[in-house]
Amino acid sequence: MKVGFIGLGIMGRPMAKNLLNAGVELVVSDLNTEAVNELVSLGAEAGTYEQIGQKCDIILTILPNGKIVQDVLFGESGVSKTLTAGKLVCDMSSVTPTESKTCYSKLKELGVGFVDAPVSGGEPGAIAGSLAIMCGGDEKDFDALQEIFGILGNSSLLIGPSGSGSVTKLANQIIVNLGIATVSEALVLATKAGADPMKVYKAIRGGLAGSAVLDAKAPMMCARNFVPGGKISINHKDIKNVVNTAHDLDVPLPLTAELFEIMQALKVSGHMNDDHAGIVQYFEQLAGVEVKSDITE
Repeated sequence: MKVGFIGLGIMGRPMAKNLLNAGVELVVSDLNTEAVNELVSLGAEAGTYEQIGQKCDIILTILPNGKIVQDVLFGESGVSKTLTAGKLVCDMSSVTPTESKTCYSKLKELGVGFVDAPVSGGEPGAIAGSLAIMCGGDEKDFDALQEIFGILGNSSLLIGPSGSGSVTKLANQIIVNLGIATVSEALVLATKAGADPMKVYKAIRGGLAGSAVLDAKAPMMCARNFVPGGKISINHKDIKNVVNTAHDLDVPLPLTAELFEIMQALKVSGHMNDDHAGIVQYFEQLAGVEVKSDITE
């Protein structure tokens, strides 16, 4: 069985490496030729979208947004041009439920399966093979991906029909990004009051305020480390998807709407390529203080 892998960015590159290390025969594609060359040097084969559609039984995509996914799958030289019945496409990008359902419907007409399977865990999870994988689609297609999911993550769950994985990812992004904003606001307050923010973090991490978000992002804020594992730009796109989906469903999301405007402000001030721990910079600007500590974890 050959597996196609399209999208070798911050998440995709380590995920593809894990598949290679597990002995999966891989055909890869990305606009970044350096990333493709690295994977080829590790044993992968390079291919165009059409070659991947022709050669591979399973095709994985993890791309920046839904428009790019649609172009890669259904564009003039897209994967679907050479797909045949019985093959399976799995999109692990963060897109809207509507975009996932569109892929499902178009591929089903070709006799090709489709699973939306976005992931959570960021770059560290991608490197460690410990991602949480949330899925929507048909059970038989989900079952066919279990070996691959077992290499890429610690957990995978079929939530429901097509689009359910993407809905779950949107819910995940609300919790993660609002969590980061909350940590930011709290540490800015502590710093302005004269407390060392790293000591504050250590004092509260074992209590009810403790969380994976707090543990991942508070030390980065205190160290002024905004090297991206998950860029603000990607999360900005995700939160825009959240707001648009909520509007379509008539679900008011007042906190998430405010978060989107916070990210808009960070975009204007040039922080889109920072890690989303960099959300703290918005609150720092409001308070005229900088969260930092010489204490390490």
